[in-house]
Amino acid sequence: MTKLDALIEPLRHSPQLPTAVEILAQQVREEQEQRGIFYAEMTLEQKVEFIDGQIILHSPAKNRHLDVTLQLATLLKSFVSLHQLGTVKVEKCLCVFPRNDYEPDVVFFSREKAAALKPSTLKFPVPDLVVEVISPSTEERDRGVKFDDYAANGVGEYWIIDSESSSLEQYVLDANQDYRLVLKSSSGKLQSDVITGLGLEIEAIFDEQKNLAALRDLMA
Repeated sequence: MTKLDALIEPLRHSPQLPTAVEILAQQVREEQEQRGIFYAEMTLEQKVEFIDGQIILHSPAKNRHLDVTLQLATLLKSFVSLHQLGTVKVEKCLCVFPRNDYEPDVVFFSREKAAALKPSTLKFPVPDLVVEVISPSTEERDRGVKFDDYAANGVGEYWIIDSESSSLEQYVLDANQDYRLVLKSSSGKLQSDVITGLGLEIEAIFDEQKNLAALRDLMA
């Protein structure tokens, strides 16, 4: 039985099924209207998401958050570009999921998905890898609705980074569409399941000098 089957099974034989279906259909209609407003009113200057029928406007990030995000994205972008594996995007990349719209901190799209992107693309497909750098205001969603949504829609790999503790969690999608924790560490090497050949020293994400050394090794 899939997760979805388990979720709706109690309703299948309930006398309240017609009422429940109508309530859910009404909710979907209202969310579609709100999503249309979200698309019409969002601006390029904002970092904004549409989650569970709500428009979420993000506050500016701390310096440490920005440094870690940029250092990781630089490593990923360099490796992916050198090996022509696809494309990497940072922050204001609106990824459209069936119900929600997210702007993750870092995303990777495979060669096939990247080939479909145009200079004018504003709404991006579901990524192959997502990285979220958590903060107190986003951690609940990063570990909650996003964790579930990314898995349900086939994001093959999900990294959760805590910039304050300099730690990384690597989750890989299994055959049951569940995330399996592969690695949780502040040091050592991460081997990506989605980006072919990528082996990443975790400390190079958090330390500028180690980041530069990793880049030099990569270019060599």
